[in-house]
Amino acid sequence: MKRTKKHTKIDGQGYLFIAPLFLFFLIFVAIPVVVTLFYLGFTRYNIMKDPQWIGLDNFIRILQDPAIPQIAWNAIRLPLYLVPAHVICGLLLAYGVYRIKNKYLKYFCRTTIYFPAMTTTASVALAWGFLFNRDFGVFNWFLQKAGIIDEGIPWLNSSQYAMIAMVIFSIWKFAGLHFLYYLIGFENIPTSYYEAARIDGANEWRLFFKIVLPLSTPSIFYVLLTTLIGTMQAFDEPYFLTHGGPGDNTRTVAMYIYEKGFQSYDMGYASSIAAILFIAVFILTAVQLSLQKKWVNYDYE
Repeated sequence: MKRTKKHTKIDGQGYLFIAPLFLFFLIFVAIPVVVTLFYLGFTRYNIMKDPQWIGLDNFIRILQDPAIPQIAWNAIRLPLYLVPAHVICGLLLAYGVYRIKNKYLKYFCRTTIYFPAMTTTASVALAWGFLFNRDFGVFNWFLQKAGIIDEGIPWLNSSQYAMIAMVIFSIWKFAGLHFLYYLIGFENIPTSYYEAARIDGANEWRLFFKIVLPLSTPSIFYVLLTTLIGTMQAFDEPYFLTHGGPGDNTRTVAMYIYEKGFQSYDMGYASSIAAILFIAVFILTAVQLSLQKKWVNYDYE
């Protein structure tokens, strides 16, 4: 098909629209990733002086760093806790709101659930720090009044509970975002599927497991993928809520990169850790994308 001047003009306008975002991505994402992977990770660099090439020394240092085993374990167990929690909580909340018939109640529930995702993590994390307080926190007060505990739980100062506290906060803060993705997916399911199933005598449980879940797999896959990537790069929750403690119990890879790069000014070492994190996230993302063909259903029509 021969291209006309009109087509060329429309293409040019499209490129102009995406140019600002593309430049932003190129300058702040693509170029830093390439420089980190292929240069800074192999240097000794403290920002004040020019980088000095040291080869694989930074990566050998990672293997000898006593903090790395705990931080690597945190990078594994945090997704193990948060990915299922976000996928399931967001799905159930969205389906519950989707089934509400009253439009005003539906609007209220939708706004209430999504509202925490609109707030800044720093501000709400400070408030939740008081909620988790051992002596006068609301959570311990309720648990004591219910007779579940006799004395306050040190939520943020105990290696047994710090990760649990961070998971609870993360679900409250970000479940609304995933809830919205699911709700949009539910709204896009053709009503003809429900009508045909009800004619065949399907109850609510069969509707959910035979129609809603299979046709919501694109939304589930998106939430699964983005949550996995996000939790492996988690920074805000541990930084503001637990400060990585107690010890290194909740210190994440992203937090350790920040500490080494911008507090210790060991930018070369921080870049080598960032390179490994990028490779790990890239591999897991590629695996998820390759496996989606086996269980994700994009056939809505």
